[in-house]
Amino acid sequence: MKKTCIIIVGATAVGKTAVAIQLARHFSTDIISADSRQCFKELNIGVAKPSAEELQLVKHYFINSHSIHDTLNAAVFEQYALDKVKQIFKEHDIAVMLGGTGLYIKTFANGIDEVPVIKPEIREQIIADYEWEGLAWLQKEVEKNDLLYFKKGEIKNPQRLMRALEVKLSTGKSIIEFQTQQKRDPGFTIIKIGLEMPREDLNKRINSRVDTMMKDGLLDEVKSLQPYKELNALQTVGYRELFGHLIGDLSIADATEAIKINTRQYAKRQMTWFKKDEVINWCAHDFEQVISQIKKGLSHK
Repeated sequence: MKKTCIIIVGATAVGKTAVAIQLARHFSTDIISADSRQCFKELNIGVAKPSAEELQLVKHYFINSHSIHDTLNAAVFEQYALDKVKQIFKEHDIAVMLGGTGLYIKTFANGIDEVPVIKPEIREQIIADYEWEGLAWLQKEVEKNDLLYFKKGEIKNPQRLMRALEVKLSTGKSIIEFQTQQKRDPGFTIIKIGLEMPREDLNKRINSRVDTMMKDGLLDEVKSLQPYKELNALQTVGYRELFGHLIGDLSIADATEAIKINTRQYAKRQMTWFKKDEVINWCAHDFEQVISQIKKGLSHK
């Protein structure tokens, strides 16, 4: 049997952890998390980590593996995950990965795009011009300099537009060319399973989860992290809003409601990202349906 990594994706609160643990126990294997926040040992309640009991049921990698002081990005995760999946494959034919960090999963499956070197003076000039001239100017500059990106990219997103323009002016190449490098063969089969449920049901689960987090002591957790609130790891839904409460910008009720709203918006962005991946097999949050999809995937490999 060819070595296979089953990747479970979906929005936050859809139930990925429970399904992944069932799968790992079914196949007697280990789990690699692909969550850019659950890896931090200092963050617990607000990132919805698996419970202590769940962590005892199945060995997890990339949970409590790093500190908020560490530098983490998609490239770091790619190397970490590839090392761990090879380790798992020494003893098992199947590995399970789960997570909602789309860029981490894309990088693990396809490899990372080449990162072009940008001249600082070009970046600074573009930012200054955009702040003065606005979005319409930025769109015209991208259309004039990088028509390829203008036709295919996000032309209402100023950050993406500035990135496209600085790459073109620095390298002479469209950012699209860097994003379409030949994808590497990971050397094993990948089956992606997406979990979904009606938006209304997911929103209810998100709201309920936030209420549970608050009851479980999220505010105290955030208080303990106040000295580090400027770190990138803490620019996270659930923490930002409560930092706002602690400095007097928001009441606790308003902060809690803001967490719910921002989490629902985050879930929507996750689904937008994953729905663009045509190889994901979508199914309801049901273990039998997931197993059925996996069997189909294995039979076609």
